[in-house]
Amino acid sequence: MAVKIRLTRMGAKKSPFYRIVATDSRKARDGQYLEQIGYYDPTKEPAALKIDKEIAEKWLKVGAQPTETVKSLFKREGIVINKGK
Repeated sequence: MAVKIRLTRMGAKKSPFYRIVATDSRKARDGQYLEQIGYYDPTKEPAALKIDKEIAEKWLKVGAQPTETVKSLFKREGIVINKGK
C-alpha cells in the first residue's frame, strides 16, 4: 500500500479549510484516511496551520510520501523530510 500525506477539503462552498491526512494513494481525495495529522485554513489572516509533528514524523519514517503542498507546509513548520535512508 502506497501511503500519501495530502490535503482533504472540508468546509462550506467558497469557504474551504483542509485536513492534513495520511491516506492510501488509491483512495479519493476526500475519502477514507488512515490518520489525521493536522489542519490548514488559508481563509484566515494569517493562515491557520497546525501539524502534530510526532505523527507527521512517524508517517515520514515509515515511507509516506507528502504532496508538494504538504511539503511546503511541513517546511513552514520546520518538519524535515528525508529524501533517502
